[in-house]
Amino acid sequence: MSLAPRAVLVHRTTEYEELLARHGTHGQAAFFLASRGRSLDEVAERHHRTRRALAEVAAAVPLQWRQSRVERADLDRFLFAPEDVVVVVGQDGLVANTAKYLSGQPVVGIDTDPGRNPGVLVRHRPSDAGALLPCAATARADELTMVEAVADDTQRLLALNEIYLGPPGHQTARYRLGPDDPAAAPEPQASSGLLVGTGTGATGWLRSLWQQRGSRLALPGPADPRLIWFVREAWPSPTTGTSQVEGVLESAERLRLTVESDRLVAFGDGIESDALELTWGQTVSVGRSGTALRLVG
Repeated sequence: MSLAPRAVLVHRTTEYEELLARHGTHGQAAFFLASRGRSLDEVAERHHRTRRALAEVAAAVPLQWRQSRVERADLDRFLFAPEDVVVVVGQDGLVANTAKYLSGQPVVGIDTDPGRNPGVLVRHRPSDAGALLPCAATARADELTMVEAVADDTQRLLALNEIYLGPPGHQTARYRLGPDDPAAAPEPQASSGLLVGTGTGATGWLRSLWQQRGSRLALPGPADPRLIWFVREAWPSPTTGTSQVEGVLESAERLRLTVESDRLVAFGDGIESDALELTWGQTVSVGRSGTALRLVG
């Protein structure tokens, strides 16, 4: 007998809750903001709007389904099951934060603050949940391309937007970079790191790099199998080059990076706390993941 689906409601701590955790009471938080010319009212209203949305979505879960909740900070410790329907209640970035922990489960993005969020990934309103959830497993879904990094010690990292590889601080990263092909000669480089990302990521950090350098590369779309990559601030010297600083990876192509620093990290979608640790001599291969995000349209 198969299990009933489980609705997993993903949410994050609100700014109001963070202020209360820091200052203890509503009054103390209000005083703190007032001393800086700010009001707590707007922050509190966004909090109440988010909580109302979460309650409305929870009430819309079919009665025969199981239900669970997970806060963003606990995602790396939460075990998603194949039969889950994942309901992200919050901002676009929360969908990206969740995507790396999934393996093909359908995702429904619920926008708690329409007009404030772009709504690229959180496409629905809380009032839509009642009609969406019962058919989420079979509904039309966009298969959004994801990027992965795989280290030679089997560490693996997934991301929906982009993967950053570079120094954990403001030092210079030293490495060799080239195609993941033994016949291709890698280029020694010194830089502040590189980004490899998807069409979804091309609306954020990647796009800012693309614009800053006036790149003529065509940015991919969210469901495009191509990836795009940029090296940040590559430094030319007698021993390091700058000839391979941007490019496009077709669906089966990958980049290969060999570490020549004491410590580099790789993290996805801005989550530095969940990073791969890389050290001298290690290699990491970066390319399109076989896993895609199933985002219910």
